[in-house]
Amino acid sequence: MRDSRLLLFIAIGIGLAIGAISDVASHVQCGPPQPPSARVLLVDNSLNHPIFVPERQWRPLLGDVPLDVVHIPGGDEIPPVEDYTHVIISGSTASLVDPPDWVTVEVDLVNEAADRGLAMLGSCFGHQMLVYALSGSHFVQTATESEVGWIEVEMSSEDWLFEEAPNPWHAFAWHYDEVVDPPAPWLVLGHSSACPVHVIRYGNAPIWGLQSHPETNPFTAKLLLLLDKVFYDWGSQQICAALLQRPRDDRIIGSLMEQFIEGEP
Repeated sequence: MRDSRLLLFIAIGIGLAIGAISDVASHVQCGPPQPPSARVLLVDNSLNHPIFVPERQWRPLLGDVPLDVVHIPGGDEIPPVEDYTHVIISGSTASLVDPPDWVTVEVDLVNEAADRGLAMLGSCFGHQMLVYALSGSHFVQTATESEVGWIEVEMSSEDWLFEEAPNPWHAFAWHYDEVVDPPAPWLVLGHSSACPVHVIRYGNAPIWGLQSHPETNPFTAKLLLLLDKVFYDWGSQQICAALLQRPRDDRIIGSLMEQFIEGEP
């Protein structure tokens, strides 16, 4: 028991250290220029604070664009959606196949944001949440083949958001559920060898889903994998394989976020 507590304290310490580093990095203006009145709401779906804090990964990508965070699993009050121009929906260890109660609050947020014409981008759980909220729960199912590690995504259709990305591109992925046969107006833009629905767009609306985690750099990904292995999933062969994998990451997230914030030309 004492050893378990020591490991937990070490993990929390690592998480806090990463947070401090990320806070410094967030003041480095490496993100896109701020268009007039742009303001982003980050929907934080993490169940594992302080180890996984999505803000640490997304804030540095936004430069001087104002960002507010709402942690729905923690019971945060939803700010007025009309105060924002963009919404980013984070990943989570929660599953929409067996959704927790707080998911209903997020469904309402997504629908209101879509009705108001806000630009939205969902990553992993957030990708699935967009389809779950806008089209129905039965379009999110347990993955036929889960993905953990660095994967290749091939774009089958062009979209201006990805015009500066190579094809195919590589990024980190970690998911056990997936979107299946999304109905119109969803457009499937990209796939991997294991997941047919990796990149989607909601018709011509500024709403995109990415099953991968392009926002997660290789160092952070390796650390999260290690902590998961130690504390949550000792027997997972996929986690072990990903820890041993040599990362290949094209870091498309920089150009993607610039396009996302500036809007369609």
